[in-house]
Amino acid sequence: MSAPALDIAPLSAQLRERTRDAHERAETRPFISDLMHGRLDRAAYADLAAQQYGMYVALEAASAALVDSPRGRGLLFPELTRTPSIEADLAYLYGPQWRERIDVLPVAVEYAERIAHVSGDLPRYAAHAYTRYLGDLSGGQAIKRLVQRHYGLAEEGVAFYTFTEIAKPKVFKDEYRERLDALDLSPLEVETAVEEAMVAFELSAALFTALGERHSAA
Repeated sequence: MSAPALDIAPLSAQLRERTRDAHERAETRPFISDLMHGRLDRAAYADLAAQQYGMYVALEAASAALVDSPRGRGLLFPELTRTPSIEADLAYLYGPQWRERIDVLPVAVEYAERIAHVSGDLPRYAAHAYTRYLGDLSGGQAIKRLVQRHYGLAEEGVAFYTFTEIAKPKVFKDEYRERLDALDLSPLEVETAVEEAMVAFELSAALFTALGERHSAA
């Protein structure tokens, strides 16, 4: 008699549950709390946008590398592309010479390099895409509303958080999780994805810590 099959949780559930603590550690860094409660200034928000730029350039280059992948292309959604939106935000927040004016922190460079390093590795790409894009569609929407309220921004300057081609974020996120679960990863690949998501949240926490050292509410 063969052994019963193990009941393995879907990838999306494992990513959500097993990274919960790391996710909380990242999103509760003082910089994020201070930013969302209006205790900083527009320059702090602009600096956050500047740090994210290279990360999304790397992430979307990794997406492009999977276009011809039979397994990976199912996780690609053009409507998630953020790089042009961040460029528009940076041009608004820093002016037309924004590329010369932004000051990218070493941890942001490390984060971008990590994403570039795992390009073509589907489980690790999935981990970074999950942590970034679903975060932007979830907590990112709260950040958008609060920075608009506290720092005098309308729609200009927050294009990064505005998904014009996604009418119903909840429906989209459900579809994204379904696509994650349909990647048909092996148990080892699932473990790889979860471990990489932990790395992503640790890098996020380190980035927010560094930004907090640069922008203090005190």
